[in-house]
Amino acid sequence: MRLLVVEDDADLNRQLTTALQEAGYAVDTALDGEEGHFLGDTEPYDAVVLDIGLPKMDGLSVLESWRREGRSMPVLILTARDRWSDKVAGIDAGADDYVAKPFHMEEVLARVRALVRRAAGHASNELTCGPVRLDLRAGRVTLDGHPVKLTSHEYRLLSYLLHHQGKVISRTELTEHLYEQDFDRDSNTVEVFVGRLRKKIGPDMIETIRGLGYRLGAERDG
Repeated sequence: MRLLVVEDDADLNRQLTTALQEAGYAVDTALDGEEGHFLGDTEPYDAVVLDIGLPKMDGLSVLESWRREGRSMPVLILTARDRWSDKVAGIDAGADDYVAKPFHMEEVLARVRALVRRAAGHASNELTCGPVRLDLRAGRVTLDGHPVKLTSHEYRLLSYLLHHQGKVISRTELTEHLYEQDFDRDSNTVEVFVGRLRKKIGPDMIETIRGLGYRLGAERDG
């Protein structure tokens, strides 16, 4: 799963990025509204953390522009605690949720988890497919109740497939949601991660749809 953090305070930006990466997300960052707007308009994110008070282009303008242009990814806005009007304006501009500064990082993580899973149509923090279970809060994967140790890329791959289980996901889409913007992306490496994941959760859990991509948790055709 891939996120964008747009926050002009460099220290806070770094703290948010680190916390989200440790929670298993691929994270791109921007320090001003113009760069944030460009990334959000050109890259496919599963969710965005967006500060309201940004240089060059304020957060509300960024958000309103995205929505006008049809960008529908979930957006969590960061507001000042004493500015209730910012919260109202943010929601009216198209935000899905907000957190007031100063905040506890765990609250941001919880709200991001909720936005991502709701966007994919899931109500619970536990995603299951047959014997495979992913606890989003703990970042823990089990197979028939036994823990499965995954690398960060394997975890992101499984998480994305679980969020969209039953759907055919192309290698290009997986590549776009597994790696940060500056990562040397190669869709062929997705095959490697799928192969590794099959060895850990079972060879039949991920189906290859020839010429189209991969599907998790669907009935076999024919």
